[in-house]
Amino acid sequence: MNLNLTATQVMAGVGVLLVLAWVWRAGARRAKAAANAARSGAQLLSLTGRVLFTAGLIVGVQWLVITHPSVNGWAVVAALGLPALFASYTLTRALTVTTVDTGRRRGGRR
Repeated sequence: MNLNLTATQVMAGVGVLLVLAWVWRAGARRAKAAANAARSGAQLLSLTGRVLFTAGLIVGVQWLVITHPSVNGWAVVAALGLPALFASYTLTRALTVTTVDTGRRRGGRR
């Protein structure tokens, strides 16, 4: 089998291979971006479900403790106070801004 190719044909073949590789990489990047977007949407939905379930559980326990006539005062304090402590801790951490201020080095760069 004798294969006679000109320099133009070889360059065209290499160009086609480069274009195919470029198209393949662009498609892979698009697929990765779509997967990341779908994953972040699913994480938000999962987080929302967990928050609603936990809130419902807390409200249910509080309702049972408050409406049950033979419960002592400490159970009511615990049923209302513990979730309030967890919520205040979470909100305080979420709303606290922490920064690390570094001075400028020589040359005007950080």
